Amino acid sequence: MIFEHPVRVIVIAVGMMLFGCIMPFLMAIQVIESTLFLNFLSYGLSVLGLFLGIAAVTMLRIKQGKRPDDEDKYR
Repeated sequence: MIFEHPVRVIVIAVGMMLFGCIMPFLMAIQVIESTLFLNFLSYGLSVLGLFLGIAAVTMLRIKQGKRPDDEDKYR
């Protein structure tokens, strides 16, 4: 399963989100020619990276389990 190593998935998700942010910037300053494919690719990778990152952080938290320091100390 992909979420056996959530830290690795977080790194991949950050890379996808960076690609989704850097590509439109490069297209805006006309280093790379803006095409419909690149526009959709950068948007899709950015959104997919966001969702993968959220899912990986959730799985990391579930994998860690409940710790004793998570208890409410004011009860």
